[in-house]
Amino acid sequence: QVQLVESGGGLVQPGGSLRLSCAASGSRVSILTMNWYRQAPGKQRELVAIIASSGSPVYQDSVKGRFTASRDNAKNTVYLQMNSLKPEDTAVYYCNVRTLSGDLTVRDYWGQGTQVTVSS
Repeated sequence: QVQLVESGGGLVQPGGSLRLSCAASGSRVSILTMNWYRQAPGKQRELVAIIASSGSPVYQDSVKGRFTASRDNAKNTVYLQMNSLKPEDTAVYYCNVRTLSGDLTVRDYWGQGTQVTVSS
């Protein structure tokens, strides 16, 4: 089992910045990807960014140029630097890891969520 602990959410004014962190611990598995999702009230959960173990992150169009995702493989930690925040970025943000176990089973694990509120 993998546990994910998120931190960094809060209340900021439009144009402000936040940095979210998500640390994974537990079972010895291969982490295929670490990802960020968000869900606003009354809306579907949407994928924000995908961070593979190598290569460049892939972003949702609505956050390109404003958000930067990164991954520290040694610490099994993923980050989401959010700049130029807009009110429409308000949501609960969830980190997700997709893992591969020794029996070639792929599983998803989720963080507890952290609230990001952008408001004046």
